[in-house]
Amino acid sequence: MTIEAPKIKFCGVTNVDDAEHALAAGAWAVGVILWPHSPRRCEPGAAAEIASVLKRRAEVVGVFVNPTLAELTRTADAIELTMLQLHGDEGPVFCGEAARRTGCKLIKAVRARSRAAIQALTAFHTDFHLLDSHVPGIRGGSGETFEWELARGRRARTPLILSGGLTPGNVAGAIAAVHPFAVDVASGVELSPGHKDPDKLRAFAQAVHATAVVSAGAAGASTGPDGAAEHPGRLSAR
Repeated sequence: MTIEAPKIKFCGVTNVDDAEHALAAGAWAVGVILWPHSPRRCEPGAAAEIASVLKRRAEVVGVFVNPTLAELTRTADAIELTMLQLHGDEGPVFCGEAARRTGCKLIKAVRARSRAAIQALTAFHTDFHLLDSHVPGIRGGSGETFEWELARGRRARTPLILSGGLTPGNVAGAIAAVHPFAVDVASGVELSPGHKDPDKLRAFAQAVHATAVVSAGAAGASTGPDGAAEHPGRLSAR
């Protein structure tokens, strides 16, 4: 049987050309950062154009930090987002209401500074959890990795997206350590903040796809902390 490689989310996309390159490389999701303080901020008009071009071909993820519910609802509708990624201090109740009001799937992100921070995600009954690096003063896109082994004790069964300093050179090792549902990259495939390198996009995707496992004995493999077979590919059947 085949154990699929993780899905790929290319984040920090700011223009249609990069979105098309991401899709050609095999993107499951494309992230547009709508937080005004990010060096990869995507203007709402450009985000709407990206969403229109990618419609029904990939998830379009709006990335927010501590927004109001009114802002989320207005922006998700105007851009036609399919997913929201909350990367701030939003609580479980806020996340639930955001999903209800917008009809979007929801990713709750946390910076993996400790096992306790990771376990706190258990309270968030969102569609996906995302682990990113903890760098003081930076809300993602730091280019820094974290101790991937911290994620192996995660109790939540919510599909996990792994982020934080991933590159074409290290993503296979990250997948082998964490077995995520998806991997997320921004700075690791850039020419400069907000501008993607098509060659790096392809190299990243090739490295991810190479982690797929074809094995007649896969069904009898041992299980990992999320209760699914341990392979250097996707850990859980989602």
